[in-house]
Amino acid sequence: MPIEQLKDIVDYGIIGLLVFLSFITFVFAIERVLYYRSVKLENYSHEKELELDLSKHLSAIASIGSNAPFIGLLGTVLAIILTFYIIGDQQDTINPGEIMKHLALALKATAAGLVVAIPATVIYNALLTKVDRLLAQWEVMNDKGQTKV
Repeated sequence: MPIEQLKDIVDYGIIGLLVFLSFITFVFAIERVLYYRSVKLENYSHEKELELDLSKHLSAIASIGSNAPFIGLLGTVLAIILTFYIIGDQQDTINPGEIMKHLALALKATAAGLVVAIPATVIYNALLTKVDRLLAQWEVMNDKGQTKV
C-alpha cells in the first residue's frame, strides 16, 4: 500500500471519527434540551429517579469532550510518523517545503480534536448546570409540601 494512501486513511479515519463524535454530541445535546423543556418535576416522587432521567447521555457528552483531543493527537502522531517515513524514503531528494507541508497537515487532526472537544465541554457544562437547577427546583417544590401528581 503506497504511503499516500495510508496517509489518506489516517487523515480521513481520524477526521471522520471526530465528525461522527461531534454529530453525536449535538444530537444528544438537542435531545437533552428538548427533554429539559418538557420535564414535569411534579411527576417525580424520588430525587434519584429525577436525577437519572436528567443526566441521561451527559456522560457520553463528557467523554467525547475529554477524549476528542486525544483522538486528534493520535491522528497527528500517526501523520508525523508517516511524514518521517516519507523523509526516510527520499533521503537524497529532501524538499524542506514539502516536509513542512506534511507536518503542517499533520496538525489538522489535533485542531479537529479541539474543535470537537471545546463545544462538547461547553455543552456538557451548560447541561449539567441545567440539571442542577432542575434538581434544586424539585427540592424547593418538595420542601414547600406541594402535592405530587
